[in-house]
Amino acid sequence: MAQSVPTPPLTGSTAAGATEPSVGTLAKSAMTDVSTLVRSEIELAKAEIGASVKRGGAGAGAFAAAGAMLAFAGFFFFFFLAELLAVWLPRWAAFLIVFALLVLLAAVVGFVGWRLVKKIKKPERTIETLQDLPDVMRREAPGQRTHDLPTVRDGQVVRQDAHARLR
Repeated sequence: MAQSVPTPPLTGSTAAGATEPSVGTLAKSAMTDVSTLVRSEIELAKAEIGASVKRGGAGAGAFAAAGAMLAFAGFFFFFFLAELLAVWLPRWAAFLIVFALLVLLAAVVGFVGWRLVKKIKKPERTIETLQDLPDVMRREAPGQRTHDLPTVRDGQVVRQDAHARLR
């Protein structure tokens, strides 16, 4: 014999004593759940980023150690070069040639660095907006602003006449 499964009534009525939560309660519950979810995601991101930063720091330390070792190796290379030249030249002349070579290399690298630094452009848009700052910082009562503020559109500062009145 088959058993019948009770089905809820199709009308909008509810069982005796049971109440449906209100829309406000459901919205509050949803906001709480979303807030908890977002906080959990932020904590997870912090943990993952923290581990990545530690690994990155260790990698940077390894590169720094390699650079220091390479600098010491360079010292020995130039000493070797001077001793090699000393086979054919007086020792003082060999070391003087290596010294001059190092000074010439330092001058070339310094010149290249100077040229690169000279190509750095000043932040023109930031300077423009900072020049407008006194107009923006003018004290006016809330809701009583009489001057228009500069705006940024498509990455460009659109200046209005700072002294022109709003219509």
